[in-house]
Amino acid sequence: MDVRVKVNIQGVVQGVGFRPFVYRLANELGLTGWVVNSAQGVWIEAEGSEGTLRHFLKRLESDKPPHAFIQTLSTEFVPANGYTTFEIRHSDSEGEKTALILPDLATCPDCLRELFDPDDRRYLYPFTNCTHCGPRFSIIEALPYDRPNTTMKHFDMCPDCRAEYENPADRRFHAQPNACPECGPRLELWDKSGNVLAEKQAALLMAVNAIRDGQVVAIKGLGGFHLVVDARNENAVRVLRERKHRPSKPLALMYPTLAHIQFDCEVSELEEKLLTASEAPIVLLRNKEAGQIAPSVAPRNHYLGVMLPYTPLHHILMRELNFPIVATSGNLSDEPICIDEHEALDRLSEVAEVFLVHNRPIHRHVDDSIERVMSGQKQILRRARGYAPLPILLEKSLPVILGVGAHLKNTVAVSSRNQVFISQHIGDLETVQSFNAFQQVIRDFQSLYELQPQAVACDMHPDYLSTQFARAIPLPVISVQHHYAHVLGCMAEHGLTGTTLGISWDGTGYGMDGTVWGGEFLRITEKSFERVAYLRLFGLPGGDKAIKEPRRSALGLLHEMYGDALFDREELAPVKAFTPQERSILRSMLAKGINTPRTSSAGRLFDAVAAILGVCQHVSFEGEAAVELEFAAAKAQTSVSYEFSITGSVLDWQPMVEGILADLQRQESIEVISARFHNTLVEMMINITQQIGETTVVLSGGCFQNKYLSERAVQRLQEANFHPYWHHRIPPNDGGIALGQIIAASKEL
Repeated sequence: MDVRVKVNIQGVVQGVGFRPFVYRLANELGLTGWVVNSAQGVWIEAEGSEGTLRHFLKRLESDKPPHAFIQTLSTEFVPANGYTTFEIRHSDSEGEKTALILPDLATCPDCLRELFDPDDRRYLYPFTNCTHCGPRFSIIEALPYDRPNTTMKHFDMCPDCRAEYENPADRRFHAQPNACPECGPRLELWDKSGNVLAEKQAALLMAVNAIRDGQVVAIKGLGGFHLVVDARNENAVRVLRERKHRPSKPLALMYPTLAHIQFDCEVSELEEKLLTASEAPIVLLRNKEAGQIAPSVAPRNHYLGVMLPYTPLHHILMRELNFPIVATSGNLSDEPICIDEHEALDRLSEVAEVFLVHNRPIHRHVDDSIERVMSGQKQILRRARGYAPLPILLEKSLPVILGVGAHLKNTVAVSSRNQVFISQHIGDLETVQSFNAFQQVIRDFQSLYELQPQAVACDMHPDYLSTQFARAIPLPVISVQHHYAHVLGCMAEHGLTGTTLGISWDGTGYGMDGTVWGGEFLRITEKSFERVAYLRLFGLPGGDKAIKEPRRSALGLLHEMYGDALFDREELAPVKAFTPQERSILRSMLAKGINTPRTSSAGRLFDAVAAILGVCQHVSFEGEAAVELEFAAAKAQTSVSYEFSITGSVLDWQPMVEGILADLQRQESIEVISARFHNTLVEMMINITQQIGETTVVLSGGCFQNKYLSERAVQRLQEANFHPYWHHRIPPNDGGIALGQIIAASKEL
């Protein structure tokens, strides 16, 4: 006798070809009933023998489409209803919005074959996609994920595309961005005034020639604009840097093929998997000295940020060029990426000569994600395209809480049941445009999921714009200490609970004692945390100015050791870096403590040592001095470390700095000194970890983007029989703060 099974599936089951998969499977097994998309996921009713239905349920999980992810699958067997066929019903938009939105996905092999097949009707069509690839998060306006709820609603499908869209046996069945040259988006090339220079393939070929000629071209892609130049052309790269106001921070690259990348970079098996995955992130790769890339792409940097083409437009462009290009975010320094062609004309007209644009609207900006391999595991440094807005899944259900993140590398997050949805990378809240983007993302998240937060979690720093925004909302506000949030974020992504030792090292965090924290050892308990150890404090003359000038951190550190006598030692690089007049002012500031906040920051300790070694007195981007030290250390082969001391809960770096100064006097190489400095920091971690005695150790904060420091710390902790955890799926930097804020707030609620 036939029975009926009612199935609800939640997870990534919309926009991945899940309904046609269910339809084909049901027909193969001779079942009747229906499948439908809803705001909660996918609902199925199927009728047949109980044995066949149980086989059907097993295959729903085992044979699902490659990008589908089943979070929950609930079933109920009930009497048969007498269905005669199996059908795909129209979507249901009623009820609570809990369906997961898929990120934007790189072009799949099937679409790529069609793209370069002269006999295919989509030959060289730059907006080719199917249910396995193409835009998702960047075009969706509301749930459920159906064409009328995306920016593709502006394009009426031609008869051929409509036939594919309505055929359950076709891989483009209900592919919401489905289009072709007859009915879909198209390219245009504009000059700076918005005049159309060419259309369709001719526009792309003119853009190719402009890149070959050394011009800067702004290209509208999937989640925003790229600024593009020939990566081999030193003059073109310098011009781009000057116009973009980005003096030395490395620029991202796009290569035509994996073979081209392997010519310039060392690529491990895992790195190759990251490059060719459907997320298609920028991957940090060790460069080869004999490579073809212009020196100004990544000055004094041993790594290149590299990606492969991930849209049909990029594939066509790169096949025509057949050489690597700079493909950096289409913005000015500290501004969000441009997503609209008219906005790009306004904001980028002084940067780019021509604009390759298209008429498919981008609903929300989505930058390229950035990853690197750390201790044999993938580590995300910027979480955006390919990952956002997939949630972090928790063991228990939380109230609806909005986490507004930090000031730098901002992301926001919102909890719903046992999920925390983390936004795409927003960036540093340093400009009006960035703060506007921050507010838009919050509105966007709340409307997309129709969530009404019960509380807002923010950083304790009163001057952060994110904190001020939170305090202006008429909801309970929960302030969360910065480094506590760092550790909780890492714990959440690993599903860790219970008592844990968190090592949270970064540049700046608001301390609960009125000082600037950043070199913290926190014992995490079920309800709160205890600061069990920290780096010895020193002054930062000029406060925030020290972030841009490592020489100021060095003076503060050395003044802590030598007092006023420091200024008689003019042979020291950071002392020499100031004029006599500047030294006089700084001497007074340090002596009287005027505008000289005290800090335990590991990030500022890195800055100070870089300045003492003469490596870096000024920086143009966050972490630049630490990056220089990391690369220097990687060249040395030594496990030697300097001495240090511990008094109570304070780790004293003075013996280490004295050792560094002695090595400098002996004219030891910068590489060896830097390696010994890194080694000493790791031994400090081991010493405190052994004293505290917690088996589980969590490493978080911006300092753990440092490959040398992190990998040595993980190795030494494992050798000492501890269980270290570090970030894989959310960034160790402030991009992971919002998640930690939500976890902390949920403990209070």
